[in-house]
Amino acid sequence: MSDGDPVFMMGTYEATIRTDRQYSTNHMWLQVDGDRYRVGFTAYAVRLLQDVYFLDWEIDDGSTVKKGQNIGEIESSKAVSHLTSPVDGTDIQFNEELLNDPSLINSDCYGAGWLFSLKTDAPLQSAEEYIAHLDSKWEETQRVIKGQIN
Repeated sequence: MSDGDPVFMMGTYEATIRTDRQYSTNHMWLQVDGDRYRVGFTAYAVRLLQDVYFLDWEIDDGSTVKKGQNIGEIESSKAVSHLTSPVDGTDIQFNEELLNDPSLINSDCYGAGWLFSLKTDAPLQSAEEYIAHLDSKWEETQRVIKGQIN
């Protein structure tokens, strides 16, 4: 991580938002990797999920996906959630290491904990635009979190 990477404050927790990649509104980052984009969860998403301990893909490698399409399931200490594609894309390829050790998502969300790669031409958000999106939704997110606790 770079010292210049912006931070979104989630109460007392700092969620670093890396400037060397782009973002989707479903809290995934996308980073160019050759002719593909590598995709993973943002630090913000990992903090909300907390400890990820199970991951399962519901489509096959090589599939074409639509934005919002269910592609898998993730289980954490907080919830079981569907994983949806952040963009329209082709030739999805999953990070097979995560099936053996999904805790990589917790320990290295911007590195070894990447989820999958795909080819896409979809428009994405910059780090600054993503932080503005987080700011606009933070109050609502806090109410949801508190509602889960109560």
